[in-house]
Amino acid sequence: MSDDNGSGKIAVYQVMTRLFGNKGTTNKPYGTRDENGVGKFNDVDARALKAIRDLGITHVWYTGVIEHALLTDYSAQGIAADDPDVVKGIAGSPYAIKDYYDVNPDLAVNVANRMAEFEQLIRRTHENGLKVIIDFVPNHVARRYHSDKRPAGVNDLGEKDVDSLAFSAANNFYYLPGTTFQPPRRVAAPELGLDGKFDEMPAKVTGNNVFSATPNINDWYETVKLNYGVDYQDNHAVHFDPVPDTWIKMRDILKFWASKDIDGFRCDMAEMVPVEFWHWVIPQVKADRDDLIFIAEIYNPGQYRNYLENGGFNYLYDKVQLYDTLRLLLAGQQNTREIADIRTSLNGINDNMLHFMENHDEHRIASKFFAGDPWKAVPAMVVSATLDRGAVMVYFGQEVGEPAAANEGYQGDDGRTTIYDYWGVPEHQKWMNRGTFNGDSLSLEQKQLRMFYTDLLNLATSNGAIAMGDYEDLTVHNQTAGNFNNKIHAFVRFSGDERLLILTSFSTETLSIKVQIPEAVVARMGLDKSNTYIARDLLWREAEVGFNADFTFELTCKPFSSFIFKIK
Repeated sequence: MSDDNGSGKIAVYQVMTRLFGNKGTTNKPYGTRDENGVGKFNDVDARALKAIRDLGITHVWYTGVIEHALLTDYSAQGIAADDPDVVKGIAGSPYAIKDYYDVNPDLAVNVANRMAEFEQLIRRTHENGLKVIIDFVPNHVARRYHSDKRPAGVNDLGEKDVDSLAFSAANNFYYLPGTTFQPPRRVAAPELGLDGKFDEMPAKVTGNNVFSATPNINDWYETVKLNYGVDYQDNHAVHFDPVPDTWIKMRDILKFWASKDIDGFRCDMAEMVPVEFWHWVIPQVKADRDDLIFIAEIYNPGQYRNYLENGGFNYLYDKVQLYDTLRLLLAGQQNTREIADIRTSLNGINDNMLHFMENHDEHRIASKFFAGDPWKAVPAMVVSATLDRGAVMVYFGQEVGEPAAANEGYQGDDGRTTIYDYWGVPEHQKWMNRGTFNGDSLSLEQKQLRMFYTDLLNLATSNGAIAMGDYEDLTVHNQTAGNFNNKIHAFVRFSGDERLLILTSFSTETLSIKVQIPEAVVARMGLDKSNTYIARDLLWREAEVGFNADFTFELTCKPFSSFIFKIK
């Protein structure tokens, strides 16, 4: 796979679009759009995009673009109001899609011109040397789904369903005949207008496969499950011939967005949709745009190869293996050799993994629920960005240590930046600096943190050894030899004369260690035993080490330190 950065390795910057450009600082829990403010497509201007590109980013993932259920009243613009009993927060979930053929009116300066404003953002992003990824949400839709922007001749989801049937391969939804949907009772701001009632008869099955008319507060009760021809109540019997109607509708939606000149889709909960659908649809969409990338949000390693080889995805979330292991290492609860085991388990597909330390679903690194200090996660971020040729991702505000330290509304104070409510993101806003995107309001420490991310991501996407090179683990060899303990991780990446040794410490203590490149790895890297080699750190540009005759060097590692040594 290739990319315009010339290396093939991509770096994704996830933008929660409604929050990114918001300059509001009121930050009232459950605040309305007018109280707390909302970011617009137009806020992501050339200055913002240049700053993102300078960070080392190749692709921007604009989250929350497609129209979803929300509580702001746009009925004057011809958009039907939503019921607060099936909307989470005030701004609503970006994953409760209300109209697959429209964009979120919140994001437009001129609501009537909202699609044109998004199309301008796509062009602006491309003009600034970046590519565009948006969400595709195939598994579920908002309870009150209705497309008022669908093309002529297109039937709406559910429009032709026979709702007296619990299952039919011709239906777009699953039904619970004879029941009435009852939203879960919840205590929230009284101004939300919750009355515990929602008109849905018969009840539809909830998005996270809950076959009950009374989903609970922890379910995806604001959504309904889409029917791809799997009868879950009949031993998961499949009905894929003839091609289910939902497949055709979703293919046409993907083609609609691909025609907007976007560059890829991040596919929400991709493994909750049959792999046979992806096998059928991705080649059809790529027939028109073979450069499109498809990223699967997936959490079952047992299905990884299936969704790559049969499904046709380009990248998969590496959450339950690398992310979870790195979190445990930062908490002092894991052995660094587990990283090599993960790589071995993914042999042949390492280049297809998407690594991250933050996204909208996970705790902010700087939050009290995770590291509490953004610097503590530096070694984990270095490993994520350099371990293989796969993609790496950061979440907006991560690079300046945003801690998500507030009760924002529906989510409460949970260490995650809200996806359900209107909010100003305080540390990110310091970098945004009233729309100048020059970072002048950041503290010195925040500027240094952002420079670390800039150096790391630019190295990851431009250095041939990282972007295209081979890998050899050094951790197991050196732990076995007693050169360092289970808190140190080391590996090499190399391509031709470009040779890097990447070393990280997950220890809370300063350690004096030895690192040896074993003889077989020396040979693979093309190192000459008759030469003398030194290694200089590319990350901080402060450390330099010399190898002895058996390719060993000594080093003092401060707590949670990292090095990317270039061997010369």
